[in-house]
Amino acid sequence: MSKTIKVLLFLVVGLILLAGAFSGGFLVGHFLPSDGGLQGIVPPAVNPPQPSATVAPPSDETQVLFQPFWEAWNIVHEQYVDQPVDDVALMRGAIEGMLGALGDEHTSYMDPKEFTQANESLSGEYEGIGAYVDTTAEFLTVISPIAGSPAEAAGLRPGDMIIAIDGEDMAGMDGELVRQKVLGPAGSIVTLTIRRGEDAPFDVKITRAKIVIKSSEGKMLENDIAYVKVSTFGDKTTPELIAALEELMAQNPKGLILDLRNNGGGYLQTAVEVSSQFLPKDEVVLYEQYGNGQKDSYKSLEGGLALDVPMVVLVNEGSASASEIVAGALQDLERAKLIGVVSYGKGSVQIWNALTNEQGAVRVTIAKWLTPSGRTIHQLGLTPDVYVSMTEEDYINDRDPQLDAAIETLLAMISGTPIPTSMPTVTPIP
Repeated sequence: MSKTIKVLLFLVVGLILLAGAFSGGFLVGHFLPSDGGLQGIVPPAVNPPQPSATVAPPSDETQVLFQPFWEAWNIVHEQYVDQPVDDVALMRGAIEGMLGALGDEHTSYMDPKEFTQANESLSGEYEGIGAYVDTTAEFLTVISPIAGSPAEAAGLRPGDMIIAIDGEDMAGMDGELVRQKVLGPAGSIVTLTIRRGEDAPFDVKITRAKIVIKSSEGKMLENDIAYVKVSTFGDKTTPELIAALEELMAQNPKGLILDLRNNGGGYLQTAVEVSSQFLPKDEVVLYEQYGNGQKDSYKSLEGGLALDVPMVVLVNEGSASASEIVAGALQDLERAKLIGVVSYGKGSVQIWNALTNEQGAVRVTIAKWLTPSGRTIHQLGLTPDVYVSMTEEDYINDRDPQLDAAIETLLAMISGTPIPTSMPTVTPIP
């Protein structure tokens, strides 16, 4: 066995032992760099411990604990029929199995290719169909298609399950491997077999493309209402949002709609920066609660551009993670009404630890996050103030009753009249 492989394995052991101190659940990148453009970004007073870049010699107790592992390693090298075995593949498999033993679907190993692709999607560019997906369900499941993507053009929706790819049944296959099969070079065609609710499965042919994600953009609607769509929480989100708000607020809007539908999440710090555009300085945006009982708060930053304009927020079942942080904060602090349907329900925070020798990364759940009022939304989601669903006919006829309800609710708020309760497919939440 090579010395390099053994060192790598001991490094992973050390990382997992550290991870064991945390509590555990999707992606909210915790300490990944964010080029936000707001001043005064300060981390919490106490940060979770970080793994060391050096590998300490294993203790006697650790050596005894891992003796069966090394025995199994040697048995494979001595007895397995197809030699030589791939030591790097065995090492990566050991990491994957170790993290899987924690029983947390959001704590996992990303091999070098997966780690690169995950970072690319948050930087705003990658090649594929353009959809956020859940790899932990029975089948790879669409959380939300990205606006303007081939996935959106093909009609994919939140909740769609990919049960076959190019005719190959995906039953029982690891969700991450299925995701890899969906990705591919721009210009290539992939056929996805989709299961949607109780309907019969159907095939969708999608031409992959280079996905360039415009994470924030805005426009003026009728009745002097500003509309801002935030599609993800990545590297470019904050400066793009600031640019959109500067242009819109210069037109003195009477109200503002923040659309977080089908926003699959991103960096936690970006969620704080986005929230800060609508909140005064030093309001609690979220709490992080660790397994040892420690609870840290993240507060809004100064310099917000839309602090007083009446606003509502659109959410749906594809609003997850960082988008739920923003929506939850604005709802709890009574800054905005939520319109739509119950959100995804991703209430945990992960940190990505890059491994040495470019061997990928370990993604570990370090905390659960709570809204400013102390609510946990994990596996529950956020309940909108006004419930508005989208029907099959709405999708087919390109209607948007959720946006219509948001406009009507906002106009009622501006005029000081009661929020309507008779809008089609609308149910006020007590």
